[in-house]
Amino acid sequence: MEIISYYFSDLSETQINQFSKLEELYKEWNAQINVISRKDIDELYIRHILHSLGIAKVQPFKPKTSVLDVGTGGGFPGIPLAILFPETNFYLVDSIGKKIKVVNEVAKALGLKNVKAEHLRAEAVKGEFDFIVSRAVTNMDDFVKWVRKKIAKKQHHTLKNGILYLKGGDLAEELINFPNATQFNLTDYFKEDFFETKKVVHIPLKKR
Repeated sequence: MEIISYYFSDLSETQINQFSKLEELYKEWNAQINVISRKDIDELYIRHILHSLGIAKVQPFKPKTSVLDVGTGGGFPGIPLAILFPETNFYLVDSIGKKIKVVNEVAKALGLKNVKAEHLRAEAVKGEFDFIVSRAVTNMDDFVKWVRKKIAKKQHHTLKNGILYLKGGDLAEELINFPNATQFNLTDYFKEDFFETKKVVHIPLKKR
């Protein structure tokens, strides 16, 4: 928990309490439904929570922003972002029902009123969103096809509405069809070795 407070120093008591509860909650649920690998559960705060919050360093969300988390798994990046931005609305979806069960139970235990989670494929999601976030669920060509019609037209942020995607490694080939993509290196924000190759990719998308 100290590492979250180090990089996000203006957390409220409620937020500190919520972030502090994540380890116990995820260890408890992971024993029943495996949503995080065994080796990663001990590195939860760096590899999952802080990694998710890399999106917040690139683009903080304003109140009433609408964010869709596609392929959320056990709730990443959506749950940590929902704690950090309690006035932003988060819609978390995953095609695996038991993972959404974990997300709903964690959100309930934390008292998160700004999270809605459903067992749903990305293509079936209705509505429009300022940003669509995800953590390396598929290649970018397919991901953009899934979500490109779900972008809200009105802009409210420094970055244009679109995708904020957590991914690592050399992305030059994967992003060849997206010349307007911007890569933000997480090493510019976090000093831990884990983030050496990790990035947030922003792709602006216009409503079609």
